Amino acid sequence: MSIELILADDHPLTRAGLLAYLAKEQDMNVVGEYADGESAMAGIRELKPRVALLDIRMPGMDGVTITRKIKEEGLPVTALILTSYDAQQYVLSSLRAGARGYVLKSSPADTLSRAIRIVARGGLYLDSEVANTVEEGENMSPEPISAREREVLLLAAKGQSGKEIASKLFISERTVQTHLASIYDKLGARNKTESMLLALKFGVVMLEELLD
Repeated sequence: MSIELILADDHPLTRAGLLAYLAKEQDMNVVGEYADGESAMAGIRELKPRVALLDIRMPGMDGVTITRKIKEEGLPVTALILTSYDAQQYVLSSLRAGARGYVLKSSPADTLSRAIRIVARGGLYLDSEVANTVEEGENMSPEPISAREREVLLLAAKGQSGKEIASKLFISERTVQTHLASIYDKLGARNKTESMLLALKFGVVMLEELLD
């Protein structure tokens, strides 16, 4: 059974090249192509493809927003980001929104087909350059994070509020804030986003944990 896909990218030449490449893959079928985010979201709702190939920046609605809407609406569609941007904030915002893969347009052509097959069967795919950007360890190690601090960090990274974290862990909101302050100090972070990035770099948490 072929993998049904939609493609959303605002550059006509990019779409044409991707369509020509994907047409050669016998187990893949592009059922829709879109030049802006609004029409792409409408197509996703109507066609419910197995995989949605999304650029980050598009007119109307960006790829991260589309990914988030797919998750919020419970659509049986897997978002795979295909973009030129490799900055950490784009990668992590996409993954936190629900994307199961992130591929750079500068990657070898066969990277895309491999990524599509992996995310279509429920896996997570980051091409090597992106994986190095997000997960590569640094030469120094941070001060050890306690088990409870790690729990707080994971919940905060998933977007839970201090009140929600306190309720889940049976602690006070003030204790949650104390743990967060300690985490920031140990990792050298200024906020939750930086703490998550640094935790990934140092191996304190794994990407798979953030996607659970």
